[in-house]
Amino acid sequence: MPLPLPLPLPATPSSQTLKIGIVGFGNFGQFLAKTMIKQGHTLSATSRSDYSDLCFQMGIHFYRDVSEFVSSDLDVILLCTSILSLSEVVGSLPLSSLKRPTLFVDVLSVKEHPRDLLLRVLPEDSDILCTHPMFGPQTAKNGWTDLTFMYDKVRIRDEAICSSFVQIFACEGCKMVQMSCEEHDKAAAKSQFITHTIGRTLGEMDIKSTPIDTKGFQALVKLKETMMGNSIDLYSGLFVCNRFARQELENLERALYKVKETLLQRMNEDHDQERAGS
Repeated sequence: MPLPLPLPLPATPSSQTLKIGIVGFGNFGQFLAKTMIKQGHTLSATSRSDYSDLCFQMGIHFYRDVSEFVSSDLDVILLCTSILSLSEVVGSLPLSSLKRPTLFVDVLSVKEHPRDLLLRVLPEDSDILCTHPMFGPQTAKNGWTDLTFMYDKVRIRDEAICSSFVQIFACEGCKMVQMSCEEHDKAAAKSQFITHTIGRTLGEMDIKSTPIDTKGFQALVKLKETMMGNSIDLYSGLFVCNRFARQELENLERALYKVKETLLQRMNEDHDQERAGS
């Protein structure tokens, strides 16, 4: 009796190989580049600092001349700058050197700011995809599976290019969340910004591990260390460039005041009871 044939492997969504140029080749740009290279995409990069040696080792063409980079016939230009420097960096790109309509993608932790800027300065025939990978080199050191990738198709004419780029994250097992830039910033102000704020507040208090740490306190120490490990530019950008962050900061201040008032009221009630019983 013949042996049964092996079952076919599940089909993976088709996507084309992309020519991706990264603007800003710092830690996060390098982090994304490793996976994109692994998937077979062709990468190039440009940055204020000279990463030519590192790019050579990774198989990436590094452009010192931004004009040559922009005119190198790219499918995608991926903006991996800091939040606060995005306007300056995009403003320095010689967009007239673009040879054809190109998909511009940002990966910033705020979304309305890059959306508005790119809509204002890019050529009309340039597509815009605003994204936020909700992870980084530390949180995704064991892979991207089940980690959230948010995206908003702000202005897309070439669906094939856009779909192929989004598929980079879907193929790695990310949780794909499509939402508007406004919805993202509302949610991020309540989550990411507050998380950074609590971590930096604990840093200002200089909390440290003790011999009698509870699990909860250990989590707070880890939060402090993680948040303080991020640049102050990132934290400032989460506040300055997210119009919903100020309200959440005020909400946090009111909540802390309310908690303090509750404790003082309880303390006064206990003192009153003690005096009444004496």
